[in-house]
Amino acid sequence: MDLTQAISELKKTPGFAENVGMILIHNGVIRGWSRQNRATVTGVEITPDHAKIQAICQEIQQRPGIFRAIAHAEGGLKQPGDDVLFLIVAGDIRENVKAALSDLLDRVKAEAVTKREVFA
Repeated sequence: MDLTQAISELKKTPGFAENVGMILIHNGVIRGWSRQNRATVTGVEITPDHAKIQAICQEIQQRPGIFRAIAHAEGGLKQPGDDVLFLIVAGDIRENVKAALSDLLDRVKAEAVTKREVFA
């Protein structure tokens, strides 16, 4: 996902200027070590459930003040340093947008993405 292009397209959406005062972005990257024991990771096999991700985005968009919630998850075998999860939340005020991005991230990771770490 090209974040600059995605934001540019979002800004062209009717109602954007009247309803958006903040855009927050998450760019998830493959880390070179395991969260469990800090062992060196050479890759991560990722399986996103794209339908579930879109359903979660739709739920987040129903919240007060949220204009759009966008998610893009990469699948397959990824290496440390690779981008794997992009989230964009646009909305009216900081309190609404921060909470929505946090919940979107937590839900996508818990409900819609599975991963298997590959070790050296």
